[in-house]
Amino acid sequence: MKTLKSAVVLLLLFALFGCSGKQLEIKVLYWNIQNGMWSDQGNNYDNFVEFVKSESPDICVWAEAESRYRTDSAVKMAGCEEAYLPYNWDLLAKRYGHEYVCMAGKRDTFPQVVTSKYPIKIVKRINGNGDDIVVVHGAGHVQVDIEGETVNIVTLHTYPFKYAYLAEDQKKSAEEHGGDYFRATEMKYICEQTILKEDSKGEGNWIMTGDFNAISRADNFHYNRPDDDTAFLLHDYIKAETPYIDVIEKLYPGEFQKSTFSGRRIDMVYLTDPLMKKVQDAYHITDGFATSSRDPRKLNGFCNPSDHYPIVVKFRF
Repeated sequence: MKTLKSAVVLLLLFALFGCSGKQLEIKVLYWNIQNGMWSDQGNNYDNFVEFVKSESPDICVWAEAESRYRTDSAVKMAGCEEAYLPYNWDLLAKRYGHEYVCMAGKRDTFPQVVTSKYPIKIVKRINGNGDDIVVVHGAGHVQVDIEGETVNIVTLHTYPFKYAYLAEDQKKSAEEHGGDYFRATEMKYICEQTILKEDSKGEGNWIMTGDFNAISRADNFHYNRPDDDTAFLLHDYIKAETPYIDVIEKLYPGEFQKSTFSGRRIDMVYLTDPLMKKVQDAYHITDGFATSSRDPRKLNGFCNPSDHYPIVVKFRF
């Protein structure tokens, strides 16, 4: 009788709470696709779509998500009348199975776009304060609803040059590391407008990803730069002032992984601890369609399909 009662109790408990034990695997793919996947736009993006379908991500974050140049040339397009992206991301995303699309960050022609199998909403687009702070390519904060669990995604693409934005004397500014200081200022502002404002202890699910255009001190065993190099300012700020964790650094300590054709790691995925605990794997894709090579026509230094490599992070909720 006691055995029967115990079995009944277990069945009741399973009926009440068994569903909560369901595990959901989520795959996030980030990629700077260089000028709106310029390399494949003349092919109707067929190779790009097949690549994304083969990876089967649940959420994608695309940097440089706007068409900028005419096919097989370095001639700039004449605005929206020629550019397929970002205006048709909804159509392109449906081809690889994503129903939801959100323009996350946009200030110029280098926006970031998030596409997803799960509902997305925009929280904030971050372009600066209209006074002394400019986020040159824009940044964004979106939320993805994964079956009732909220994941915050901050997208960004920081300023790329050695000299400061709008510097009158670019040579002098570069010598004074103006670009490094400017990027660090952008980063500080983006964090102050997102995680530090809403969840400074990092208790929620947060991802910050993009093209940071800055190297990390965590990789200095590879770069061998002086400890006081201003190139580290941006990521030093993130490490010191925010709850974010660099997922690649965490999973591959002491192992350098380049994210660009040039050999630097400047594309990152940062996570808060609750999401870090859900990580099953994270890696760069450097082969197959994503293999980066210099375009033989030497057009503005373009690469095929991009001068950056995709990053994949797998989670289990």
